[in-house]
Amino acid sequence: MGSNSFEQVAGPRPQDVLPDSASVAVKIVVVGGFGVGKTTLVGAVSEIEPLTTEETMTQAGAGVDDLFGVEEKDATTVAMDFGRISLNDRLVLYLFGTPGQQRFWFLWNGLFDGALGAVVLVDTRRLEASFDVLGRLEEGGVPFVVAVNKFPSSPRHSLEDVRRALDLPAGTPVIDADVRRREAGKDILLTLLRHLHTLAQPLEAR
Repeated sequence: MGSNSFEQVAGPRPQDVLPDSASVAVKIVVVGGFGVGKTTLVGAVSEIEPLTTEETMTQAGAGVDDLFGVEEKDATTVAMDFGRISLNDRLVLYLFGTPGQQRFWFLWNGLFDGALGAVVLVDTRRLEASFDVLGRLEEGGVPFVVAVNKFPSSPRHSLEDVRRALDLPAGTPVIDADVRRREAGKDILLTLLRHLHTLAQPLEAR
């Protein structure tokens, strides 16, 4: 046996290793209705190979999962998605994408433990799918921003119209995004961090 046999064992990729300077880790959850792009967002921004729990959709979801607007969808998240992005040498965000179907919402409680904030993805074809999601965040006191994912067939509405339709407080950021694009995903996360920073300021300083 050659002396270099153990040299064939692959180690972590350079991009998977956190820099020694990383000192602040923040947990962010990505939520929204079924098929709004949560897995796509996590995959687009993650600097590591994202962990996904997508499974092929089966007859178990027939008549249960609302496929309006996403009839072509053939896989769904059944537990969570996980990714990581370093915004600078010190600050690291850990992203947890939640399953969208209500039958998997029992998994949400654990995913929200320790979360600093949330990104709510919405699809203007199915805004009503976001009502229960927003209600759960508000009940749990989790700060959030809303990102309107631009699907080709989605009707275009002003962000103020979306805010009114979702009955959002005036201070909650609402932005447009194409979550397939890494830069758009980073903009969403930076918007959330700025919102969290604003909420952390004393009222008289806002």
